[in-house]
Amino acid sequence: MIMRFWIGEVALMNRRLRTLGEFALLTALIAISLLILDGLLEGFSLREATDEAFVAFVRALAIAVVFCVLNAVLWPLLLKAMLWVGPVLLYVVVMAFSVVSFLIAIYVVPIAAIEGTLATVVTFAVVAVVTALVSGVIASTHDEAYQLMVMRRERRRLRRIGDAERAGPPGMLCIQIDGLGYDVLRRAVASGHVPNIATLVRNGSHQLVSWETDWSCQTSASQLGIFYGTNRDVPAFRWYDKHEKRVIVSNRPEDTLWLESQRTNNAALLAGGASRGNLFTGGADDTMLVVSQFRGPRMGAGNGYGAYFIDPANATRTTVRFVAEVVREIRQSGRQRRYNFQPRVGRGGLYPFIRAFATVVLTDVAVAAVIGDLIKGRDIIYTDLVGYDEVSHHSGVDRPETLEVLRRLDAEIGLLLSVVKEVRRDYHVIVLSDHGQSQGATFRQRYQEPLRALVHRACALPPPDHPLPRHLSGVLTRRRQIAHAQAGDEQTGALGRGAETLQFAAAALHSEMDAPEKHQPSTEPIVLASGNLGLVSFPWIAERATLEWISDNYPALIPTLAGHPGIGFVLVAREHGGSLVIGPHGSIAVETGEVEGENPLERFGPLALERVRRTDSFRNTPDLMINSVYSPVTDEVAAFEEQVGSHGGLGGEQTRPFLLHPAGLALPKRPLLGAGAIHEVLAGWRAAQESP
Repeated sequence: MIMRFWIGEVALMNRRLRTLGEFALLTALIAISLLILDGLLEGFSLREATDEAFVAFVRALAIAVVFCVLNAVLWPLLLKAMLWVGPVLLYVVVMAFSVVSFLIAIYVVPIAAIEGTLATVVTFAVVAVVTALVSGVIASTHDEAYQLMVMRRERRRLRRIGDAERAGPPGMLCIQIDGLGYDVLRRAVASGHVPNIATLVRNGSHQLVSWETDWSCQTSASQLGIFYGTNRDVPAFRWYDKHEKRVIVSNRPEDTLWLESQRTNNAALLAGGASRGNLFTGGADDTMLVVSQFRGPRMGAGNGYGAYFIDPANATRTTVRFVAEVVREIRQSGRQRRYNFQPRVGRGGLYPFIRAFATVVLTDVAVAAVIGDLIKGRDIIYTDLVGYDEVSHHSGVDRPETLEVLRRLDAEIGLLLSVVKEVRRDYHVIVLSDHGQSQGATFRQRYQEPLRALVHRACALPPPDHPLPRHLSGVLTRRRQIAHAQAGDEQTGALGRGAETLQFAAAALHSEMDAPEKHQPSTEPIVLASGNLGLVSFPWIAERATLEWISDNYPALIPTLAGHPGIGFVLVAREHGGSLVIGPHGSIAVETGEVEGENPLERFGPLALERVRRTDSFRNTPDLMINSVYSPVTDEVAAFEEQVGSHGGLGGEQTRPFLLHPAGLALPKRPLLGAGAIHEVLAGWRAAQESP
């Protein structure tokens, strides 16, 4: 209780400080404008000829304070006006009121001399324009004002095209907070970082439960399962597929389309609805920022940036927030270095812009689209908010800056909840995550070499950075292109054509990935990583390589991997059927569960064998699947990518996402195991609402 009170007081103080800062900013800019006019404009003067410059400054400040006080009185009226006028007219209204306010100000503080028509016009015009620009920026960054503007625009557009708002059975609004684990959310609710979600939990309107992911706990596997009821044959975020003879990367548009086309069925969750900011359409009729739909020079109908930024209010709001987020990231990364936070990874280069794009641009565009969908009364809406996942990868699972991003996502949810109360159709609001994240120093940081280098060393191959043999040099360019396309964070791929540069910059942060020439087999193992899950494939072997084949050709490989302190276990097939999970001090047969020595899966939880057994049955399971070490004491893993917070394998909170649902919608009695179980729940709720 004391903690919640303290958080509430801090939030109130922050709002007051923000209001004071906005007042001070407008005051300072008006004062500076008056000083410039005093120096440049003949006919406008703040001082006598004998006065010092300081006198002009004091007089400019006095006029500015009175003027801004009058504007502050107008602020509530401006917020209400946004519901009725467009953003352009709003600027005109602000300018007109500024002229009146300035007349009153110079009458109340008669210390400025204005002579002549030109001086009068120029003075009033400068003050009006500065005030309109600053006030417009401030207004567009306030959620209440933004909500009113977006709702007004959507309602007017619907009336113009004749698409009347309609009531009907309750619709479903599904908000996915990418990468947020159940335990992190519980802690955030208790500490007061997510007041809107906390209100839903505490007032009893919603219930918060956890669910268990599959071994591949990442967005592509989870969203395929949630949308279509199955994510079979998706062993990781990226893998080498021997049937396709290429590397599959879950955020590459052609690969997301390929993955989705294999699962198009009558069970599509979003049929007749809207998909916003997701990897897949889910069968939705209306899509925006959906990676599988990015095609051609405009990246397909799923783009949506142009329609969003053509509105001056949207452009102003997002631009201001984007710049603020870049500055915030630079300041926060400096703080981590200054206080030597551990573990941490590099956050320089273009990453501040990548973070700002994920946390601001993608969020703003998706939320604006969802507001429009709610006003239109769509049957089901599903959106993915990716900001927490992006920042958690680089900052940590529940570090201060990560929780600040989570707080802002909670504010976006509060904005959508307020819109739900205003629209004519009732909505069941469901908040969920696709996976969690686990923290820890990376494999490279701990052992001074990436997984790929370890595999090469164990196979007695040249190091990965060794020059290619001459007969293979022709594939180098293609290798680099594919490696860049596959190495970035999973949701960074949802940025669209305008953000491809940022996506490839993100890819450059991760260098241990390998990728073969698409049509020419590689002569060395392909080593890939998905969080703390590593994958090794021998592309010149048509079928899955066995323990016996690997032992004959690379006798030191499996003993080196299984005995490495940074590796928890290795999955490998056997020649006469049945696969084996091998750890540093024992093994377990996947099919029978028979243990020799110590059980390598014991510390990974009671569901570990079931998860491994399911993935082992896939047609495209890699030759070796390597899960990093996990410490139950510190709850840390060792990611094979350069990420502080990671997901994709077993160990820690990454396999335990959450589901926050209306209390009136019942859950099945059985545990929620796998993304397919979430599909059954959501599809069941939707069918129940639509049935007569």
